[in-house]
Amino acid sequence: MQAYVNEFRAIVTQATPALLALTDDRTAARPAPGKWSPREVIGHLIDSASNNHQRFVRARFQNDLVLVGYDQDAWVTLQKYQDEPWADLVTLWRAFNVHLAHVMESIPVSVRQREHGRHNLHEINWKPVPADQPATLDDLMADYVAHLKHHLRQILGATWEVR
Repeated sequence: MQAYVNEFRAIVTQATPALLALTDDRTAARPAPGKWSPREVIGHLIDSASNNHQRFVRARFQNDLVLVGYDQDAWVTLQKYQDEPWADLVTLWRAFNVHLAHVMESIPVSVRQREHGRHNLHEINWKPVPADQPATLDDLMADYVAHLKHHLRQILGATWEVR
């Protein structure tokens, strides 16, 4: 199995209690005007899990990696994550990501590592793959894990690390 899946499982396992330990006041506070609160960041990560779940499954049946994007800010605003109980958000985030790790493991290596000359990972990835370079589903999946870790550090502190 790819190292990113093992890291992903460890991130979810270790971040869950740290997230649940945060106070309601802390999770509702926005760090600056126009910035997301921890509730909204976790909401965004739920949206990311939802969108990437579909991408991972659909990519299994496509001959390219041209995948649908979404308007992250609009999704967070529309769903009013700021108004949801923190524990409910963390529980959903955890469950969705445990399942997503299972999905990642379920996709054959030949599918995950197949190179695609046609892709839009230069548009939808957190760390883009240049349009003129081939991309793999592994690239998309590893990027998802890196993106998740980035946002958890925003919530839990820049020094938070998986042990």
